[in-house]
Amino acid sequence: MKEDNPAIQAQNISPKVASKTKRKIKSREAAYYLMVLPAVILFAAFHTFPALQGIYYSFTNWNGISLDYDFVGLKNYINLFKDVTVLDSYLFTFKFAIFAAILVNIISLAVAIGLNSKIKGRNFFRAVYFLPNVLSVLIVGFIFNFFFTNILPDLGEKYKIEFLTTNILGSADFAWIGILLVFVWQACAFNIILYLSGLQTVPSELYEASSLDGANKWQQFWKVTFPMIAPFFTINMVLSMKNSLMVFDQIVAMTGGGPGNSTTSISLLIYTGGFSGGEFAFQSANAVIYFIVIMLISVFQLKILQKREMDM
Repeated sequence: MKEDNPAIQAQNISPKVASKTKRKIKSREAAYYLMVLPAVILFAAFHTFPALQGIYYSFTNWNGISLDYDFVGLKNYINLFKDVTVLDSYLFTFKFAIFAAILVNIISLAVAIGLNSKIKGRNFFRAVYFLPNVLSVLIVGFIFNFFFTNILPDLGEKYKIEFLTTNILGSADFAWIGILLVFVWQACAFNIILYLSGLQTVPSELYEASSLDGANKWQQFWKVTFPMIAPFFTINMVLSMKNSLMVFDQIVAMTGGGPGNSTTSISLLIYTGGFSGGEFAFQSANAVIYFIVIMLISVFQLKILQKREMDM
């Protein structure tokens, strides 16, 4: 009768076989390290090291060009809270991010539910809705810039629709709405795919059981569908909020931060002030604060939404 005990089997292995096994394990581990090491080096060289440099320069008065600079301690961080332009950019970015995250998730979930149902041409519509995700953000922004600036005003004048005759991107009060529409349209594509993945994990038996209990479609959504896709909702909310807070390309292509500074996001302010405004150290401090803000918001979202998952 053969021994099934691993300890006894290990004792019966000859030293030669054990040594050969150890060499194989070591060579396999070495291969794993060789595969991981290039990625680690590239990540450290092009992400970690520049980030640490930015933190270092945030405590100086370097303008990004000259070789001379002095350490100023927390002066840049203190001045951030006194700068009206910085505070306005934070207010605009938070307002934009809240509206964008809510709209992206509502529209994405509604479209995903429609695409998950048994409709004709379902795969075709899935491809169409995912298309915006593969398009260049800058190119899309320039196209919509032309659309809002030229096509819509011409249509408004032709058909006597007064509110269309004015270029929305030229209004300090409404330019952000034009950017929001483009951002939401393009951001929904990726979120729809994630929600579709979640909806396909919901067992059909649950819907059949709820129908037998007399639940209507609305009740099925809140009592069956939404609790089952709660983890996907958490992921989408965190990603959409993070991406909304980092809005940059659409603003560059459509308004350039204008009119005035009415659509200047934090990312755009850091870029323009740091690289062309001679405020490299000051905007480095802004970037550090910005990173901390995004991290805190993401952690807060995860904590609240994951707690909600447990309560469902």
